[in-house]
Amino acid sequence: MGFRWKAFLFLVSFYCLQAQAQDRHVTVSGGVKDRHTKMFVPYVNVVLQSGDGVFMQGTVTQDNGRFVLAGIIPGNYHLQFSFIGYKTIAQKLFVGSMTDFLDLGTIEIEEEANALDEVTVAAKTETSVVKMDKKTFAVADNIAQSGGSVLQVVQNLPGVTVQDGKVQLRGNDKVTILVDGKQTAMTGFGNQSGLDNMASSAIERIEIINNPSAKYEANGNAGIINIIYKKNKQEGWNGKAGLASGLGALWERKSNLPTIRPQYRMTPKINPTLSLNYRKNKINAFFQGDYLYTETLNKNEFTTRTYNDGTVVNQQLKRNRDTHFTTVKAGLDWNPSETNTITLSGMFGSEKIIDHGDQPFFNADYSQRLRLWQFLEDELKTTRMASATWRHQFSEPGHLFQAGVNYTFHREDEKYFFTNVVPAFTGEDSFKLLSDERVIDFNFDYVKPLKYGRVEAGVKFRNREIPTNMQFFPGLQSPLDSEAGGKATYKEIIPALYGNYIYENQTIEAELGLRMEYIRLRYDVNPNHPVYSSDGYDYSEPFPNVRFAYKFDDKNKLSVFYNRRVDRPNEVDIRIFPKYDDAEIIKVGNPALLPQFTNSFELGFRRTLRNGYLFVSIYNKSVDGTICRIATTAPGSHLIYAVFQNADESYSTGVELAYSKEWTSWYTMNFNGNFYHSVIDRFTVKNRYPVAVEFDVAKQESFSGNLKSNNTLRFSKTLSAQLSGVWLAPDIVPQGKTGARFSIDLGVKKTIQDGKGEFFINASDVLNSLVVRKEISGNDFRYTSKDYYETQAVRLGYSYKF
Repeated sequence: MGFRWKAFLFLVSFYCLQAQAQDRHVTVSGGVKDRHTKMFVPYVNVVLQSGDGVFMQGTVTQDNGRFVLAGIIPGNYHLQFSFIGYKTIAQKLFVGSMTDFLDLGTIEIEEEANALDEVTVAAKTETSVVKMDKKTFAVADNIAQSGGSVLQVVQNLPGVTVQDGKVQLRGNDKVTILVDGKQTAMTGFGNQSGLDNMASSAIERIEIINNPSAKYEANGNAGIINIIYKKNKQEGWNGKAGLASGLGALWERKSNLPTIRPQYRMTPKINPTLSLNYRKNKINAFFQGDYLYTETLNKNEFTTRTYNDGTVVNQQLKRNRDTHFTTVKAGLDWNPSETNTITLSGMFGSEKIIDHGDQPFFNADYSQRLRLWQFLEDELKTTRMASATWRHQFSEPGHLFQAGVNYTFHREDEKYFFTNVVPAFTGEDSFKLLSDERVIDFNFDYVKPLKYGRVEAGVKFRNREIPTNMQFFPGLQSPLDSEAGGKATYKEIIPALYGNYIYENQTIEAELGLRMEYIRLRYDVNPNHPVYSSDGYDYSEPFPNVRFAYKFDDKNKLSVFYNRRVDRPNEVDIRIFPKYDDAEIIKVGNPALLPQFTNSFELGFRRTLRNGYLFVSIYNKSVDGTICRIATTAPGSHLIYAVFQNADESYSTGVELAYSKEWTSWYTMNFNGNFYHSVIDRFTVKNRYPVAVEFDVAKQESFSGNLKSNNTLRFSKTLSAQLSGVWLAPDIVPQGKTGARFSIDLGVKKTIQDGKGEFFINASDVLNSLVVRKEISGNDFRYTSKDYYETQAVRLGYSYKF
């Protein structure tokens, strides 16, 4: 696969949410032998001292000569070994940030004086959890979005934006979403979904991984967002209960076009949550339950379409949405021995969506309604997951082998009922979609700590099958393409193996990894389909990753990253059935769609400041076979068909700057900026549905980015507030561009009842300013749109720990 080097620009990005401000802790282990007999020596005194000789902690070697020092806070130390009849020896100990476990190997002692070589151990004090491979953010610190969905929390993280409901990292929506380190049907295998219906109250922290290592699946060139559920580790019974509620769409931003049903106003939200945990002896049982009910003005888009023949159509697409989302997660950790842990867990998710949609179409001066399209969407998504994991811990801390199996079943049951009103008649149409997704994953992972880092290796296998059935039920003079229905089956097999080596000393951090992945994908289509036929692809490809960092001193570090990743089309991207939630801008998949491959480079510099840090990076991504939707019209029709296609090459080059500073004990300011230059090369595609139309797309390029600011005020130990703002610059999309937009959020949190209770109140988009604007040009049309969907909401909530 070819790729190009481009000149790097500077992109400004800052981590606008306060990360977990807790020190990293490292476990150091090793063994002590007699230098002459080579026998392990028990009961040797091992003492950890600070750099100036202050005692920190101590232990003695066990019967097998091994010792463990846990909970070491990063820094420089001295390690001392002493035993009756042997000379006391000491060595320097440095702790870095690459691994949680270090194995010093064997230390030999003897009666003669002996000076051992200096030992370097990975770990370093960080004012926030920003490691070489990921950035971690505590959801509890996000006061301004408490009580909302995971999507609302994520879009305020550094470098993250949301476009058309999709999460983007550095302007790219090819993001892989993980839940507790695994892909699930709740958030999509290979794509992203459901984040706007996941309650943030159940989430402990969120990790952003811009440059994933080889141990992660190769899919998702923009990076990975890992959502970690809460799990208590205290002894005995404990838990947390909470209730949040709120109102959205507090006032009408733009009035409806005539003759349609009212928009949702003062939309209610309610989110009760309960978590329980019991830990005793060899058993740890956990439960997490959440229910989220929302009414939302999900869509309120006003569009003007202008065709080359002079026709002008004004339209509005309004969706009033009711959502019931229930999630239950439970499991059991069992330790049959000190070295073995067996975990059994399950998750159930139910998402019920009811959409009441109205779409009127008017002529150029709004004097005549051409058509009214009203619909009711009744959709139920259910997810069932089961996981079993065996974890074997060797005698050295952090040295482990893990095997697991995960099974997921996900059903998508959609029913659409349409009323098509034109001057001459009224038609009643409907269709039904039923899709059952079954996925089974096997994984085997091995981790071995070393004196200067660790090695990781593993094997993974996935089998995924999605049979889909769509049936159309046309009414009088139906506009539906009833012949496009039928059955289709998506089949995917992916075996993969990976290896990763991590090294660190006082001046160097390095990681070298390689993932080999094979995929065989087949998409079987109803042979009677009027346009599409069965298709698929297979490949066997290497996906390397390289990281290197040079530490000038304790405060300054320069890092270089490279990785190669892939974006495989998901089932919905190749799904052959037309989607009619917009009656005249119809979305269709493409079974001939191929993967896109990406090469990513990044150069970053981090300086640790007093009570803060500064981070600057330069990055470049080059994509071959870019996946995008292309909109065209069929001859003699004003209907627009948006079909997924492979464009040629695209590029994104930018600069990221992050600055964080605790100015006083009561005020912390974070500022984030991200600016990039995007290019999509000229390309020609052929949209085959509903008839073959060839379209040439001119080269597009733009400078874009975003700015984010997060300000935290601590009025007392129990009262804090947060004010955050986001500004998004205009950007390009295939065949067009999006406009600038901004929003401001604020929140207040109060701790009560000796820290067991917590009360919050917040407001999102307080100025009601977040409006999505688009301009699109096609083969014989252009259109502009403004979406005034619901972005403003006020929430309050209370939670209690017990």
